[in-house]
Amino acid sequence: MSRDPGRRDPSRVADGLVAQVFAGSHQAAARLISLVEDGEREGLEALRTLYPRTGKAYTVGITGPPGAGKSTLVDALTKRIRAAGETVGIIAIDPTSPFTGGALLGDRVRMQDHATDPGVFVRSMATRGHLGGLAPATSDVIHILDALGCAFILIETVGAGQGEVEVVSAADTVIVVTVPGLGDAVQMLKAGIMEIGDLFVVNKADRPEADRAVTEINMMLGLAPERGWRPPALKTVAIGGEGVEEVLAAIRSHRAHLEAAGQLAERRRERRRGEVLHALEAQIREEVLAQARADGTLEAVVEQVADGRLDPHSAAKRLLRGR
Repeated sequence: MSRDPGRRDPSRVADGLVAQVFAGSHQAAARLISLVEDGEREGLEALRTLYPRTGKAYTVGITGPPGAGKSTLVDALTKRIRAAGETVGIIAIDPTSPFTGGALLGDRVRMQDHATDPGVFVRSMATRGHLGGLAPATSDVIHILDALGCAFILIETVGAGQGEVEVVSAADTVIVVTVPGLGDAVQMLKAGIMEIGDLFVVNKADRPEADRAVTEINMMLGLAPERGWRPPALKTVAIGGEGVEEVLAAIRSHRAHLEAAGQLAERRRERRRGEVLHALEAQIREEVLAQARADGTLEAVVEQVADGRLDPHSAAKRLLRGR
């Protein structure tokens, strides 16, 4: 049977995009990211092809409360990395627009200085309702930028507050950014997010109480269990570039520590475990829902739950058994 000439061959589309990404095409990378975000078959085919050639990029997660200056710090770090001759990929996670479903803030608005730099790739991604500060396809996009040849990948989380800890599952080094004047720094950082930081940055340090914020963070870190690496607490005024060189030096020091201790490979292995489980959950969900919709089981159990004849957990088990 001949192939319909009006339909795309997913494998050929994927192979073409992968070849262009390996050649350094930003346009191909942008298109591939869109396919992956939308769950298109071509995107999944491409990921399967390019994955064996990934693993070279170093990922840095940058998290913290809204207004801390994460975007400004990313911009300033990018300038320093580019000055050293290394390429940068930026993943900026934004809230989801209630109208378009896309990223609410624009990457080009915040990264104007890098828009024409061939050594920088910037992508905004919407959370699409996903909790934890990241977008659902963040890991896949990291692999694409890795294949593109980015030496550093900077991941800026959405800025949701203390619950934004998922970035630790995507980054080699995690930077927690805060600012003076947000109240008790220890109170702000103590829940969850304090435990994931490899490096703490008090930005906008030209404000009063910057030294106090650093002292409080160091006191809190002193109470944490010993884990071989003592996270430094640094001050920056990112908008003017002050202290940013020290932050980049601390990132490089942390990387050297992880490599020397054999922890970088272990972190990445655990990250791959998480990616496998995430992909498994997504595929099981997709298969179960497809079958349940096709045979009418989904609506049937929903009606039973709505009538009080069945609880949601039992309904889920029934759908799983019907696979």
